[in-house]
Formats: sequence, C-alpha cells, structure tokens
Amino acid sequence: MFLLHCLTLLSYRKARFSRYGPTKQSNNQSLMRSRNFAVLLGLLAMGFTPPDEKTIRDAIGDVSQLPVQLQRAFTPDRDAFAPIPTPAPGDWLAGHQEQDQTFEQFKASSPNRPAPNRNIIYFQPLGDFAANRSPSLEQLREFAAAFFAMEIKTLPSVPIENFPTRRNPFTHNPQILTTDVLRFVKARVPADAFCVLAITMEDLYPEASWNFVFGQASLRDRAGVYSFARYDPAFYGEARTSGYKVLLLRRSCKVLAHETSHMFGLTHCTFFNCLMNGSNHLAESDRRPLHLCPVCLRKLQWISGFDVPARYSALEQFNRAAGFSDEAEWLKAQIQKIRADNN
Repeated sequence: MFLLHCLTLLSYRKARFSRYGPTKQSNNQSLMRSRNFAVLLGLLAMGFTPPDEKTIRDAIGDVSQLPVQLQRAFTPDRDAFAPIPTPAPGDWLAGHQEQDQTFEQFKASSPNRPAPNRNIIYFQPLGDFAANRSPSLEQLREFAAAFFAMEIKTLPSVPIENFPTRRNPFTHNPQILTTDVLRFVKARVPADAFCVLAITMEDLYPEASWNFVFGQASLRDRAGVYSFARYDPAFYGEARTSGYKVLLLRRSCKVLAHETSHMFGLTHCTFFNCLMNGSNHLAESDRRPLHLCPVCLRKLQWISGFDVPARYSALEQFNRAAGFSDEAEWLKAQIQKIRADNN
C-alpha cells in the first residue's frame, strides 16, 4: 500500500493548485479556476462537523478495565485536549472527507506492530544535514526514541548523487523522485527493523506531473521517505530569524512523529486538535500540537505497550531541552494528573 503524504502544506495538490499557482493557464482561466476551487473547498468544509462528547468517548472505547493511570491518560479532558477546529476553506478537512478511525476500528485493521525481533526504527539520511540549515539528526533521533519509546538507529548517509534529480519548474531547486528512494530503501530494510525512514533536506516529487510532495511511504514494505526542506523559511526566500533553528526542529519533529505514526496504522485524527490531524498549509500544520489526543494515544500505546507516564517524562525532558517550553509544560501537567494519588 502506497501513501502520498500531505505531511503539511499542499502535497496532494497537483502543480496547478500548488502554492506556486497555475502552470499553463491564462490569468482569466487561473482566476476562474481558483474561485471555483475556493467555492468547492467551502462546500466541503461545511460537510465536516466536529464530534460531540459521546462520539469522542465511543472513539476512545471502554477503558474501565484498564489500570487507573491509563484511564487517566485516555480521559478526554477539554482543558488538556483542544477541540478540532471547524475547517476554513483551504484547510485539510475542507478538501478531504476523512473517515473516523476509532480505537476498536484501529485494532480490527491488523496494523503493523513491533515484534521482539523487529523493533528498531531506522533513519536513512539522504545527502547533507548541514548545521546551519537542517535539524540535528541526533535531536531527531532523541525525539523519536522518546515519542515511540523504541530504539532508533541512524544509518550512514547516502549521497544524493545516487539518485537522479530534476529542477523544479517553479523553485528551480533540485528534486529527488520518491519512487527511486523507496526502491533503494525497500531493498535494504534490516532484519530487525520495524521500519526504515529516509529523511532528507532535498525537495521531493512523486511523478513528473506533480510540483512536489513532502513524502511517500509503503506501509506494506515498512519504508518511507520524507523531506524537511520546505520547513526552512529560507526555502521560500524568507529571512531566517533568531529562532529559526527551534522552529525548523519543531516542524521536523512534528512531521517525523506524524508520518511514522502512520507506519503503525494510525490514520488522520478527526476528534481533537491533534498531531495526527491532516494539514494543507504551514499555518494549519503549525497549530497542531506535538502530542497525541486520547484516541490516538490509546492506539499507539496498545500497539507498542509503553508506559505512558515514563514516555511523557522522556518527552518532557526532550521538549524542555529543545526549547519547546509550551509542550514541556503540557507534558508536566499530564504527568501530574496521571500520577495523582489514587485515593
């Protein structure tokens, strides 16, 4: 099963609907199509209704037989978990009719799960990760290890020259064809790998007719490729401010966790403002938190079996060191709630 991922921004858009505008259309045609497209998105947006409390509790499922700490972790506390926003035109849910995935539906889907002899997530860097324009590979590894409570290994980097490239007709930057990378990765999946994720600071495209894509994965083959290039403000010709390294790392951690969670069988979340929400543009991606909602947390905990407070503690430590103070404080509050006196 192949997935072309939105990740964030407009990866599902063909070139004519990308952030770079039409390719071979007159201005009048472009305006007409843009208006029609905006009307269509508006109509689709009106079709999504944020879930009510019963729908959310049904999605989480019966937790009465779980240990008290897990019951607390999966409680849909509105003070801790923000509701999913009603989509505006241009948002992900304005253009995509997502199917809800409850916890019980997730269990019934026979998702990929780690096994004792297949329990390592591998990163396969492609090309350089220069310190002045890239997230730290070691910080990405530390974050993923805390988020998934699994061992993460980084393989030696593979030169970009190993893959054919093209010049994007809008940015004029080089791009790698995702199918070439997936073919390379799938042939080299280690025996003890849960999955292998190729990561790169180079732009990607999935086929000649597409402007770009942020990533592509084969869930069956447990292989994927994702680009962080477009999370750097400089990619769009914008100035790098003093905090751009923290912003780049945060965006990269977010997409890494989102897309790797798909490898475990989690689909896009439609219940809360959640890391697993789909997103169509950078502002929509940035407003997603770096944590999972109770529905998605229960799915990942069931498939991996991690201790939730211990996982939250590791994530709090990482987030605080990385400068993600809001996430660190959220995690601290959740740990206190989960570990409260049982009496």
